[in-house]
Order: sequence, then structure tokens, then C-alpha cells
Amino acid sequence: MKLEFEYGQGMMSAELPDDTDIFIPGETVPDPPCLPQDWDSLYHATLESVRNPIGMPALSALAHKGSRAVIIIPDIVKGGNQPTSHRKVAIRVCLDELYGAGVEKKDVLLLISNGLHPRATVPEMKTILGPDLFNEFYPSGQITSHDSEDYEHLIDLGYTANGDHVIMNKYVYDADVAILIGHTQGNPYGGYSGGYKHCSTGITHWRSIAAHHVPQVMHRQDFVPVSTNSEMRNKFNQQGQFMEGKMGKKFFCCDAVLDTKSRQIEINSGWAKEMQPISWKTADKRTYIHWAEKKYDVVVFGMPTNFHYGNGMGTNPIQMMQALSAQVIRHKRILSDHCVFIVSSICDGYFHDERWPYLRELYNLFQHDYMQILPDMNRYGEYFATNEDYIRKYRFANAFHPFHGFSMMSCGHIAEMHTSAIYIVGAREPGIARGMGLKTRATFEEALEDAKRKFVGGNPNILALPQTFTTAAVHLCMKDPGKNSTFRDGASDHPCCG
Repeated sequence: MKLEFEYGQGMMSAELPDDTDIFIPGETVPDPPCLPQDWDSLYHATLESVRNPIGMPALSALAHKGSRAVIIIPDIVKGGNQPTSHRKVAIRVCLDELYGAGVEKKDVLLLISNGLHPRATVPEMKTILGPDLFNEFYPSGQITSHDSEDYEHLIDLGYTANGDHVIMNKYVYDADVAILIGHTQGNPYGGYSGGYKHCSTGITHWRSIAAHHVPQVMHRQDFVPVSTNSEMRNKFNQQGQFMEGKMGKKFFCCDAVLDTKSRQIEINSGWAKEMQPISWKTADKRTYIHWAEKKYDVVVFGMPTNFHYGNGMGTNPIQMMQALSAQVIRHKRILSDHCVFIVSSICDGYFHDERWPYLRELYNLFQHDYMQILPDMNRYGEYFATNEDYIRKYRFANAFHPFHGFSMMSCGHIAEMHTSAIYIVGAREPGIARGMGLKTRATFEEALEDAKRKFVGGNPNILALPQTFTTAAVHLCMKDPGKNSTFRDGASDHPCCG
């Protein structure tokens, strides 16, 4: 059969055996039905959730005249940007509730929770918020993006019982009401976005994020395959609840379970500790797909230049490794122990140095000084994280924070840990891929023939994943839950366990 896979700005063809299985999120197995997508319907569904929160009082009881409120909003990386996106609707609902309780507009701040991601540009703010919210708050200086290096607007809370150093945004700490607008959408880091993941990664400091986005957490047995039972998720919860204890208030969360097209399936509000598990029950139906009837020896997909973290994601070698590993984390339950990936990438030397100014240096370091595997690079974490030039580019030039690269590398090694080989197909600068330990071939067909000879035998089970990086991903599971390993999943009550 002939299939098309993402490649640069276009597509690359592959002639694969006729018995190749194909999975496309939202199509092969339909998502649960989304809510009606007109503004009025979504507004009322969100309002119903906000007025009936789980585990804490409603906004109308938390706020009053003179209250200062911060609404914390995910950055452009996830959640959809359509006119009826969850954040656009939920912000308006929360504003109306705050105003109804007596809060004045001048006492509201919209804070984009980018964490170590680039601080939002003005065009991105317009895209995230839409023209009405942007024009309402931007001229008065009431929209800002979290700056994890702005120590005038950070507060050091000390250490959790487990020794995690928590430094958080002071605007949030000082507010009378802190509202987290989040998305319950499948994420290889801790199972889902939203809830306590939102605050522990979005409004903190690299030293806080270094407690969980590091090899000693990401290379544990409970991290692969993805689940909400991992130590990473535990750390998100611990840090979020630690913040609440120090602030003397709970975050008011308004999270939406989203489908493949980032449309709202369900909306839940309230205290994250009690709200998260309820959101996950619905999200599990969309995200953990019990579909596979066999384990796969070969997985084929394509990598565009621009996705998820931005333009260059599919050509920058460190970012490529993270993207490859994310597929292992999501789909390990259905992969054979000798699985091979075959992936198209233009891999043309475009690092996008303005967005990731430090990754070319990291890549070059990886080629020298006894750097055998990516975790060997971790000893440079603090050196890069405190590099003033890179920090200034994060703060003032919309670049990723330098420590973000170490999260990418910690994740990136997982692909090597759990595959026999990874072939990059169509690389224009194949040496860059080989410098990461990847194999290179000109075509999908050549790569498959080589994998058959060396790793998977003459009749492998092949899974094709078109649209891997152009849709909201799922976590694939075996159709028979008993064939998923409870040892790997870490808890027998997980939706993928028997």
C-alpha cells in the first residue's frame, strides 16, 4: 500500500506491505462526542462547571470587591486556538463571575504560564486570547507572560518534604484568587496536561522543574509507558499542593477534556486534588485506546519541520529525539521488545538558533568528551541554566530557557532505551541524525529492508501512524487489557491494566 507521511513542509511517499495497520487519532477510533461547539453552548457548559466546583467554593464565594485575581493561561503549545477554544471561553466565564462578585477589571491579571517555554510574543497573545480579550487587557498592561528569571516577581517557597525546591510566580502567590485554566489532554509527561502539572511546570523556576524533568525521574520504570501513576505525576501533585499550602489558598482550576481537534468533551472545575481524577476518567476514554491486537515490530511515521514546540522541532536533533521518545512513551504497550522506528525528517541542519539558542552548543558537546549517551550531558545542566546570555534570550528574545534542553535530552534518551534502531529517512544532512545515534536511509523502503535483515525478520508486524504530529495524540493500548503489562503500568487499576 502507498501512504504519505509528513516531511519538512510537505509529504513523503512510502510503499508498505498491504498488511500494514494504520492508526489516525480521532478517525481509526472515533473520539467521544464533543460538546456543541457554538459559543453560547460552551459558555453555559463552562459556567455550569465554574458555579459547581469540585472540592472548593465557587468563585462567587472566593472573590469580592477589592480582590486581586490572576487568571493563569496555557501558552500556545497546546489547547487549540479556535474562536471557541477552552481558554477563550473559560477566561470570559471566570471574568464574568469575578465581576459579578465585585472584582474590578483593574485588579485582574492575565498570566500566560509558559514556564521554560518562550515568553509569548504579542501576536501569540492575540492568537491565544482572541481579539476581544486581547484588546480589553493588553493596552492597560494586564497581560503578561511568566518570566522564570524575573526575581522581583518570583517567591522562594523553600523545599517540599521530598526535597523539591519550589520557586513560583509572585503575582500568583500574592493574588486573592488564582485561577488555572487547563487542558486534560494526553501528555507523555505524567499522562495529562492540566491540573497540578499546569502550575508545577508553567509558573515555576528551572530549579523546581529540575526536580521532575530529569533522568532520575524520567528513566524510572514507572515513566514508560505513560500513566498518571508515575513519580513525575506524584511530583507535580506534591509541588502544586505545596504551593497551595504556602499561599494559604487553593488554585481554582477550570479544565477541559479535549478531543483530537482540541474541542471540549467535558469541563470540570474546582480543587485539582479532587478534580483531576474525575477529569481523567473521561479523558481515559479518549486517550487510552484499546485497539491493538498484536505487538508491533516496526512503527512508521513522519516528522514535519514545524510542530508542537515550534518551527525547527522536526529538524533540530535534540528536539527530534524528544519527539521520537514521546512516541515510545505513549505507545510502549503495543511495541515488541525489538521494535524499530522508521521516520521521515528533512533533517537539513536547521536548528532554529533563535528559538533554541543553546541546542547547537549542546549537540556539539554531545559529540565530544566521553559523551556516550544523552544522560551523560546532564552534568552540564546548571552550567547552561545559569548562562546569562541564554537567560537574556529567554527573557527578552522569545527563546526557550536553556534548562528546557535538558528536559528534552532526558526524554530523548528513552527512544534509545526502548527501540532496537531508529531510521531517519530523507535527511538532507544525514550526519546530524547519525550524530544522535540514528540510522539514515534515503527511502522508507530501504530502511524497512535493512530493518528486516538486522532486527525484525522477514515478516514484521508494521504500524503506520500518519498525522502523528498534526493531531492531538493518543496512548495506544492492547485490545485485550490483559496483554498490557501491569508491571510497566505501575498500578493494577490503571485503565490499560488487566
